[in-house]
Amino acid sequence: MTGGSIDALAGQRVLVTGGAGVIARELLDRLSAAGASVLSVDRLPLRTAPPGVEHLVADLAFADLEPIARFRPRHVFHLAATFERSVESQDFWAQNWSDNVVVTHRLAELAGQIGGIEAFVFASSYLVYDPAQYSTAAVPTSAVALTEESRLGSRNLCGAAKLYGEAELRFVREVGAAGFRATFARIFRVYGRGSRDVVSRWVRAALDGEAIDVYHAENRFDYIFSGDVAEGLVRMATSPRGSGVINLGSGSARPVAAVIDAIERASGTRLDARHEEVDEPFEASCADVDRLRATLDWVPPTSLESGVEWLVEFERARRREGASVAADR
Repeated sequence: MTGGSIDALAGQRVLVTGGAGVIARELLDRLSAAGASVLSVDRLPLRTAPPGVEHLVADLAFADLEPIARFRPRHVFHLAATFERSVESQDFWAQNWSDNVVVTHRLAELAGQIGGIEAFVFASSYLVYDPAQYSTAAVPTSAVALTEESRLGSRNLCGAAKLYGEAELRFVREVGAAGFRATFARIFRVYGRGSRDVVSRWVRAALDGEAIDVYHAENRFDYIFSGDVAEGLVRMATSPRGSGVINLGSGSARPVAAVIDAIERASGTRLDARHEEVDEPFEASCADVDRLRATLDWVPPTSLESGVEWLVEFERARRREGASVAADR
């Protein structure tokens, strides 16, 4: 199958970094169901590890990597990362260096040393693209579709770290003659269960009757559901054609106002949206998914409305579960 398949990972040793994150939780469920042998690593514990998943609590910037070397993964999904808003704080400087630069450097070095790795999938970001291409002083009426060849010019520290991570992995593979296939998934705006992303936070606010702060409701972003991201990463890892840079987004730009509307419809609740004035340019971008489609014979199927409906159901179930636990006590 040219587009790759999760079945190809049955019985395979798979490393997942950032295993407690929103994308990784979706990925671990898929890998477990497929019968893969998985080593998940994160600073945070997993509430419940799926069958076939061993979870190691460790900070990969400092921890001994010998457990990973002994595990000898066949496939690597490097998802561990840290993010902050586009206007990053002073404190983020050190965190970005440790979590986004040092961790990727150590894993790239290890991957080049241990051998036996077939595919290394790196969760990069659309933040590597020059923001001048999709930022404007005027209210946008359409979005810029960013291709894999669009001008680079990292938007912030996180984008710079992701671009450097891509360069390190290319170096290890090409100069260091590592035998693995490297894929750089430039992921757009992810939302999913239990996440801190704006869509998830606003869903929780709607259900809890809390107000939200809205900045530039006219901005247009490419929102991609975490389950679709996990599926795309699996297909990249298992497709022989899945190498190099591939955008991973929905391919559609939706205004912030559409997110609010979708949440209100799915929750049946009117959001108390406080519109704030900000001295920032407007944004309007989405992924050009032509390469994704051509490489994997697949594009993300989940619409924003469907994803939001799923999130509302998930958050309501969490609240029912919490109420049940409280009653038991």
